[in-house]
Amino acid sequence: MAQWTSAVGPAQLARQLNAQQQPRPAGTRKPPAYRALADGIRLLVLEGRVPVAARLPAERELALALSVSRTTVAAAYEALRGEGFLESRRGAGSWTAVPAGNPLPARGLEPLPPESLGSMIDLGCAALPAPEPWLTRSVQGALEELPPYAHTHGDYPAGLPALRQMLAERYTARGIPTMPEQIMVTTGAMGAIDAICHLFAGRGERIAVESPSYANILQLMREAGARLVPVAMAEGLTGWDLPLWRQVLRDSAPRLAYVVADFHNPTGALADEEQRRALVDAARSAGTVLVVDETMSELWLDEGIDVPRPVCAFDPAGATVLTVGSASKAFWAGMRIGWVRAAPDVIRSLVAARAYADLGTPVLEQLAVNWLMATGGWEQAVDLRRAQARENRDALVTAVRRELPEWEFDVPVGGLTLWVRTGGISGSRLAEMGERVGVRVPSGPRFGVDGAFEGYVRLPFTVSGPVAEEAAARLAAAARLVEKGASTGGESPRTFVA
Repeated sequence: MAQWTSAVGPAQLARQLNAQQQPRPAGTRKPPAYRALADGIRLLVLEGRVPVAARLPAERELALALSVSRTTVAAAYEALRGEGFLESRRGAGSWTAVPAGNPLPARGLEPLPPESLGSMIDLGCAALPAPEPWLTRSVQGALEELPPYAHTHGDYPAGLPALRQMLAERYTARGIPTMPEQIMVTTGAMGAIDAICHLFAGRGERIAVESPSYANILQLMREAGARLVPVAMAEGLTGWDLPLWRQVLRDSAPRLAYVVADFHNPTGALADEEQRRALVDAARSAGTVLVVDETMSELWLDEGIDVPRPVCAFDPAGATVLTVGSASKAFWAGMRIGWVRAAPDVIRSLVAARAYADLGTPVLEQLAVNWLMATGGWEQAVDLRRAQARENRDALVTAVRRELPEWEFDVPVGGLTLWVRTGGISGSRLAEMGERVGVRVPSGPRFGVDGAFEGYVRLPFTVSGPVAEEAAARLAAAARLVEKGASTGGESPRTFVA
């Protein structure tokens, strides 16, 4: 059986390689053609532009697309195999890989231990403090509404009827008619996606994911035994590469596809309305269930943002699109309330399967979220959250640009994260050195499949003012330590040279 899960066409690969070309400084020696080609492909893999486990074109096809000799392509492929970036088998072709020794961080997104809070600046978790006074008020309101529920068994596998009704009404107000029977309340968005994966994607099933994607969801899917099929994001913050998505859905026929259309985590990209419509059509044609993560959808930060209609607007019955929402990003990470919107029969299946998992979501927290949404407190709390995130984003952008001017990123108009290219420095080594100097940052490979994105880190909007300035200064110190390690004969921080 072939080891590749997607394929890169010769024309597509040629375009990506040609886009890398930069003027060569005067006086530098031009490398052999095969070496330049091998370096270019390796760079595309490490940056995630070509997924790991993607089948590369045959030598003759790529030679024709690049207008080079077949010998050049054969030599480049041989060099990549020798470096561990390509694997081949007769009859199955050649597919991209990452060397076994490539450093992969073992941590970076779990909460920082309380004893470290005084000495470490935590840029690991994209989560902000609670928007008070709304947390306290919501809990007080929930306590007032709790007594009638205390006289019941307290198990509501589909969620409290009042909250299901409230969520259905909110979708309807957004232009997507929804019944309470189309809603299941879960323990956070992670609980929702875990339930979906167990229902739709058994061990060994393929799941298409954006590349990069949210690290914790990728790990959840790996632990469920899924085979992840990465699909590279479009350039900049422009959303999805639709031709590539159509190709992957057609060729790989994944059972599920997981996407974040609104202020994508980690890149901050916002998919436009036409992309949303086209992806739903492609998923429907391929028989793929499209799981859409809306946890960032209310976190637009700049004025005048034209937020497109939800993806489920193009599949109102919920047969193709399963929408996941949560209070954890828009309100507070400690409020572990999520939900799924889908067709009634899908919801019934999810609820039935839940009997063997957690039985239901805590009643008090459901009442608190329902109180917020019923009183208008939700909108006021989210307004406060946007203001916090906007202030933090602007402070972090200013500080990073001053301390690390060689780092590259696009400033997103929403969400909670910057996706930063680190000027060729290994993100894994940077994360390691960062902890030594007191700043915790997750490296790019956490957000890719099998080690891609080594040249990136994710910076969340969780600090502001002097703390943002100090965080950037510590990141710059960590970068200098990585560079110093290379200059003194240690492991090279530059994992690619294009």
